[in-house]
Amino acid sequence: MAAQWFIWGWLAAVAIVFISAAAWLHPRMPERYVHVHVWLLLLPGAAAAAGWIGAGNAEAGPWRFDAVSWLVAVYISLLSWAIQRFAVRYLHGDRAYRRYFSLLTWTVSAASLTWASGDMRLVAVCWGLPLMSLVALTALKKEWRPAQFVARQMAVVFSLSWLAVVIAAVWLGTAAGEWQLASALSAERLARLDAWEKAVMNGLLILAAIIPAGQWPFHRWLMESAVMHAGLVNAGGLLLWRFSPLFSGTGAHIALFVISFCSILIGMGISLVQADYKRQLVASTMAQMGVMLVQCALGAYGAAVVHLVLHGLFKATLFLQSGSVVPRIGRPGFQRGSGSWQGGLLIGVLLGVSFWFASPNEQARLLSALLLGASAAVAWGRLADFREGRWMGLAAVAVLAFGSETVRHQFLTLLGQGEATVFVPPAAFEWTVGVLFAMAALTAAWLANRCTSALAVRVYMHLVHLGEPRPAAMEAHPRYLASYLKEGMAHE
Repeated sequence: MAAQWFIWGWLAAVAIVFISAAAWLHPRMPERYVHVHVWLLLLPGAAAAAGWIGAGNAEAGPWRFDAVSWLVAVYISLLSWAIQRFAVRYLHGDRAYRRYFSLLTWTVSAASLTWASGDMRLVAVCWGLPLMSLVALTALKKEWRPAQFVARQMAVVFSLSWLAVVIAAVWLGTAAGEWQLASALSAERLARLDAWEKAVMNGLLILAAIIPAGQWPFHRWLMESAVMHAGLVNAGGLLLWRFSPLFSGTGAHIALFVISFCSILIGMGISLVQADYKRQLVASTMAQMGVMLVQCALGAYGAAVVHLVLHGLFKATLFLQSGSVVPRIGRPGFQRGSGSWQGGLLIGVLLGVSFWFASPNEQARLLSALLLGASAAVAWGRLADFREGRWMGLAAVAVLAFGSETVRHQFLTLLGQGEATVFVPPAAFEWTVGVLFAMAALTAAWLANRCTSALAVRVYMHLVHLGEPRPAAMEAHPRYLASYLKEGMAHE
């Protein structure tokens, strides 16, 4: 009974924030109210943190929370608060100032409700709401033609992802004769499905997961979107975790790995050849989401969930601090020290080895340790771009990494209690994954040492082409600024 009170308390906090966001649409609402609204955003996070500590697994009607659901609710709430707190001053004076806060709050509220849903019909509905809200955020600047073009492209691919989840959920619920997610995914009810039905549903789940994650061949929307997307691109890993008893065939996991591995290569390649800093961050997001989905392909869902949370917080920090990369007038520019990459390599090795020795017998632990070490090395290189706060940022990431171990143990306990069936990859599959990553690293090093060769030049130009936006998605000089100038001259 007490656990249900935690759920209803969290839902009440979400409702308060939702009503607060709706109030922003009223034209007479004073702008100073935005500060109240931003601080109200901490209510769902505080309620979820209390539920995580005191409630454990809890159900109330169509709502169902476990350790990961509480964690995601805390994560999304705090991330939303940080972004909106930044936007209070950053976007002040913009015409869409009110609508921005309303849409972003609705987006994160819908995302939180998705993972609190115990009913597949509710999951199917909630899956598409944050995606469509992200489209609305992208199209907020109605005078900017590239934003409208990108929003239309996003709407098409996101609708495809939403449709895939709806078909999979309705199909599974009808075939299993049960709409509660936990019951429908039980071994007894899944046994009623034919092999071809499972294969098609797994294909739908892969399609639904890779689109919001910006994976190849659906990466264009991520490359061209200028909207803050941290926290939403991670949804694919959570979707596969929720449906992990169904998503258990070796063929489906191999297909997911192939797509994710290609996305990692493309994303990392684009991030290395792009001169635009924000485009580098977007390309690295594509690669990081590929790593997360590779972990899902290996059945390491605990590592994937921890990865998505840490990645979202870290990448949000990089995006919000991207202005710090530009040298300030009157202050010497930051020169990256020659020991930057050596320091990153040392940190990555120490972190990866420590992670491996903590639990060497865990499934896919070695590969997760390698990926974690590589991510830490890259993270250090990114933090080294900032003149201010890089040590504090590294300390925060380290604290979060150690705290994530608690989450991972809770997740493994959850799996051990029969909440989900873990896919155990064949040894040959796991070794093949490791060998392919090693070969990719060696090939990249070989090309870097022969950057003037014909092959390196062709690869370089191809990656530049993949990372460039389409002509309709960019303007040399935004036309809407001309309309602002005319309006300003008319008022004088």
